[in-house]
Amino acid sequence: MKKRNIALCLYVFIMTLKITAQETMSNTTVHSNQKIKVLNIGVFHMGQTSDATATEYDEAADKSKKEIALVNQMIAEFKPTIILVEEEPKDQVLLERNYQNYLKDTSLKTDYDGNEIKLMGFEIGRLADVKRIYGIDHRMGYDYNQYNLAQQLNAERYFQTMSALEDLQKHVDLDVKTIGLKKALQLMNSQEAYDFLINVNADALTYVNSKDKFEGTDEAAKFYHRNLRMYANMNKIKMTQEDRVLIISGATHAAFFQSFLSRSYVYELESLKDYLK
Repeated sequence: MKKRNIALCLYVFIMTLKITAQETMSNTTVHSNQKIKVLNIGVFHMGQTSDATATEYDEAADKSKKEIALVNQMIAEFKPTIILVEEEPKDQVLLERNYQNYLKDTSLKTDYDGNEIKLMGFEIGRLADVKRIYGIDHRMGYDYNQYNLAQQLNAERYFQTMSALEDLQKHVDLDVKTIGLKKALQLMNSQEAYDFLINVNADALTYVNSKDKFEGTDEAAKFYHRNLRMYANMNKIKMTQEDRVLIISGATHAAFFQSFLSRSYVYELESLKDYLK
């Protein structure tokens, strides 16, 4: 009889857990309708930049201007109310002043000429009548080139990873001059590209460590740290459930944002594929 009572108690306990889980999922579904919509787009850095991931692209060429204009019109269909760009919050006044001047006269020179902040951020903002633009960057130095140390340590898993990434890169044509801007952005913002970028910029470094130290891992942590702080800068901005947020940043930052946003209880990711058709 005692065993039956124990079995009955266990059954009731398990059924209670199932009901609670179902109610929780139901509540979460309702809550998801109240999330802030976000469109996350990773780009290559246009114009003059000190970033190691700059891409050769003639923004002033007639073909490029048409490509940028088409992409901007497509992204503007998201109807953002807030635009976030790769500028530091300490330069917020400069960013806003340049944006307001651009809205008054697009022919005026700005501090962001030739840069994706102006070419995409400002123009999409103009097309969508966006009033709020913010910089969320947080610059931190880190050394992603651990090749020499990896050789000294004979870090086989590092070289295995880098070899796999190199093979993957060979099979992806990301020459924007050949395939065009829209196609390049579609490829850069695929999950495969995001995984590649996080691996090559951070995760691969976790295989480069001496016996009693964490040289590569500590460098990778710096890059995670930077992107987490950029995400924190986003979280500091006042938003409501009616806002629609567009993030324009370097593709590697976008890869991290995609990871953070995809499991957020505050934000809901929109699919870039729905706009770059």
